[in-house]
Amino acid sequence: MLSGSTAIQRPKKRGFQKFKKFLPIYLMALPGFLYLFINNYMPLPGLVLAFKSYSARLGIWGSHWAGLENFKYLFASDAWLITRNTILYNIAFIIVNTVLSIFVAIILSELTSPLKKFYQSSILLPFLISSVIVSYLVFAFLSSDNGFINNTILKQLGIKGISWYTSPKYWPFILIFVNAWKSIGYSSIIYLATILGFDRSYYEAATIDGASKMQQITRITLPMLKSTVIMLTLMAVGRIFYSDFGLFYQVPQNSGALLPVTNTIDTYVYRGLLELGNISMSAAAGCYQSIVGFVLVLLANLAVRKIDKDSALF
Repeated sequence: MLSGSTAIQRPKKRGFQKFKKFLPIYLMALPGFLYLFINNYMPLPGLVLAFKSYSARLGIWGSHWAGLENFKYLFASDAWLITRNTILYNIAFIIVNTVLSIFVAIILSELTSPLKKFYQSSILLPFLISSVIVSYLVFAFLSSDNGFINNTILKQLGIKGISWYTSPKYWPFILIFVNAWKSIGYSSIIYLATILGFDRSYYEAATIDGASKMQQITRITLPMLKSTVIMLTLMAVGRIFYSDFGLFYQVPQNSGALLPVTNTIDTYVYRGLLELGNISMSAAAGCYQSIVGFVLVLLANLAVRKIDKDSALF
């Protein structure tokens, strides 16, 4: 019969051996954990600024409490506008990008050309381009004086040039188009990898039964893509209160005339922090953004769990 000390030592030794076995994996994950800790968890105490009237002289902890005054001012001024813009744009991005990404992935999966890898790389390239470069590319098309659209397309059609950067009505379509051009490459590669992993025997059996390509897509490919679509959509819903700062700030060239249709929570926080110097207001907007985004993830996952438990993230 084992003594008490031996019984205690064995579980400890077994635990150490298990830790040693997975040590290389822990070391590989360490940079990611450090990034999450430094970027996501260390700033959490700063949320207290949302409830204070910040003074640089007194510091974060010495500043006077303001309660919910920052939130009252936020909701009395710009909260509705920036919330509306952020949510509606993200909903449009989710719908348009999902449809186009699946469409592109299906086309790539059906290609047999030796240039298939080139096409994949070309579609992914815009995703890797900096937002600053994208803003200059858009400006080359939309510039009132030298833009390609005004001086080539509209001029040839006999239509007067448009002052794009002072005309808000065009920008919802422009931003959705630019975002789709920049983003669908990455999403389509994910869908393509999923499609290529499907069991080809399903398609062979469908071909023998006389199913057309369209029937194979609608009856096999799309139903089997459901779990991937739900996962990516839930992840997108989790960031529905966040926006691509470069898209909404750099691409419209920070034009004041376009603020009603380009001002989102992220750009509002940036302007409040760096241009207006209102740190407390920026912290309140960021806190509001984080809490509502977290609640939306829970609600979206709950809805998916009710419909299809196996497709829920948690």
